[in-house]
Amino acid sequence: MSGARSNRYRKRQQRIRKRLQAKKTASARRLLKKRRRKEQRVTTDVNHQISERIVAEAERTGRGIAIENLGGIRERVRLRKPQRATMHSWAFARLGQYLACNARRAGTAFVRVDPAYTSQECHSCGWIDRGNRRSQASFICGRCGFVGHADHNAARNIPDRGVTCWGEVMRPHALPSLAASQGGSSRPVGTPQSGARAANLGLQ
Repeated sequence: MSGARSNRYRKRQQRIRKRLQAKKTASARRLLKKRRRKEQRVTTDVNHQISERIVAEAERTGRGIAIENLGGIRERVRLRKPQRATMHSWAFARLGQYLACNARRAGTAFVRVDPAYTSQECHSCGWIDRGNRRSQASFICGRCGFVGHADHNAARNIPDRGVTCWGEVMRPHALPSLAASQGGSSRPVGTPQSGARAANLGLQ
């Protein structure tokens, strides 16, 4: 689920808004307000569909769902100007809420994991180094030589953390600290708008 459809729709809406804003008329302002509500409804519907498909697949295969906890990402990440609109219009927190709700309703395990260093950690040997991430797409481990796509490597790290996190959930003494660590928003599935990652995790 790459989010390509949502990206195309959002860019088209941005072009239309730009033309309407340039007119500066009362009718243009009315149209802007109407289109804003429509875009929100479309985004909500897409997030609902994605979350339902993910939960249905996890339920069908007897697995759980792990996603990165992205609370505060808008404040932490520095982006070039063309990327800012995409980041700030990306409803990853809402998608995480829908996933949590649908997973709870289906009785499917759902956890948010710490996203720190998932992009720099080698899935093959566990070596963490900033130099492993050679570019936006390229990952080459400096210790074992593993080569792969950076987002794919990170997505393979997430289920491992999810299994560990779920084990902590199942131990009662770990619940308070885990609940505190899972606060905030989360990242959606696939690589929707700029490198977001999520993965099913196999639970024994």
